[in-house]
Order: sequence, then structure tokens, then C-alpha cells
Amino acid sequence: MLIGSTRLAVWGDPIAHSRSPQLHAAAYGVLGLDWEYDRRRVDDTRFAAEIRGLDAAWRGLSLTMPLKHVAAARAATVDDDARLTGAVNTYLLTEGGPHGFNTDVGGLARALDEVGVHRPARVRVLGAGATATSAVVSAVRAGAGEIEVRARRPEAAAALTALGPALGVDVRVAPLDAPHPVTVDATIAALPGGTDPGATAGMLASASGPLVDVVYGAWPTPLAVAWADAGVAAHDGLRMLLHQALLQVRVFVNEEPSAPLAREAEVLAAMRAALMGD
Repeated sequence: MLIGSTRLAVWGDPIAHSRSPQLHAAAYGVLGLDWEYDRRRVDDTRFAAEIRGLDAAWRGLSLTMPLKHVAAARAATVDDDARLTGAVNTYLLTEGGPHGFNTDVGGLARALDEVGVHRPARVRVLGAGATATSAVVSAVRAGAGEIEVRARRPEAAAALTALGPALGVDVRVAPLDAPHPVTVDATIAALPGGTDPGATAGMLASASGPLVDVVYGAWPTPLAVAWADAGVAAHDGLRMLLHQALLQVRVFVNEEPSAPLAREAEVLAAMRAALMGD
């Protein structure tokens, strides 16, 4: 039995930039749900106390940095994508404790499909942090059988290599600036916003297929400029943001990210309009 039915929010630090309130308000408006969705600045040191302070009005939370790992550790249960990545971006609050989900994985997989990357055989992931972990799982969910991870510090990607056997794919790691890149069907950039790899970007663009960059604020990124110069499509992270939020709405309404919403096409259209009109 759910303990909450009216209150939701996105937590993180920083949080003022979050577009989640607009996205969720648009969805619940279409669904006719009079639910309140706010934002709250919460860091990892305050997370446990803030969770304990929630009352029965709370139905769920969207969680952003730096809370995704601490949320996974405190969840009563986690879904497969959260278990694989060690990261939770969604809490469904119940009497038995919070149930954790990682909708970043499904959101990115849906974003890849939306930009025309269908069942890629080989995908390159740039970066080795928490978002890169979700990117690796997303690429496999999209159909990839081989993943190349490129990182400024390859030793930091050990956890990504370890994902390979669990996912049944080959995950190889190379330095970000390693020469002679293999040709891939798509590239997912999970580097910190504004990262400029210099000449490496142009080298990669020529052999990397379309780019999906998780960054959506400062656009175009240096990577996007390099892809454009090479005549290859580059896409920002807005589609990932949109689709991970839609999956969150599924969790809050239907308790399961795989359960489609009533009038889902209308919900998605309203969310997209709210995002693009921001």
C-alpha cells in the first residue's frame, strides 16, 4: 500500500536548474491528477534525515546528483537497472520503505531509438563516472553487443569493465585520446558538461556514428561542434531527460516503469512541449 498520494519532488544539490517540475506538472495535468511536484535542495549528508522527515502525503521522489548512490544504498528494493549501475534516480515511497529505480537507463535507450540509433552493434561511451555506467547499460538495452569505453583515466573504468559479464557483452576500456579508434554505430558522451577533449574530439567524430551527449544546458558542447564539423549528427541530452521523466511518471502512477500510462502519447507530447518551451 502506498503511503503517499499527493506530494512529489526532485531532490539534489544543486537543484535550482532542474526542469523536472515543469515536466511532471505537464504529465499530471494531462492525467487529471492534482499532485504537487516541487524541488528541494538536499545533499548526501542530509539525505537520510530528510527521508525520515517525510510524512504519509509523499508518494515519490526524483533524485539527481549527488544522491543517486546514497539513494541506492538506502532503498528497500531496487530494480535491475539500479542494481547493475548502483544508482537510483527514482523512489516510490511505500509502507515497506522506498523502492528504487534507475530510469536514466531506459530514458537514454529510448532517446537513442528516437534519434535513429536502432539496435547498434557497437557503441562508444565517453567517460567513466556514474552517468557512464548508465550509458553502458543503456547501450546494451538498445541492442549493442560490444562497448568501447574511453576515459581520461582508464583505471577509473574498472567498474564498467566488470559490467560486461553481467550484461553478457564485451566492454573494453581505452584512454580517451587513444589513436586509431574503431568504427562504432553511435557514441554516448557522459563527460562533465563543458569538457573539451581538444583534437581528440575530431579524431573520434570521424569514426563514431551519431553522438548523443547527456549534456543539455550549454549547447553545443565542444564534442557536438567536432561532430558537426565532421558532418555527423549530434544530439543533446534533452531527449534522455524527457524519456527518463516519462518513466518516472509511470513509476509514480503505475508503480512500474514498464507499465504504460493511460493516454501516454498525449502525456509525452505535453511533457515535450513543456521542455522545449522552457
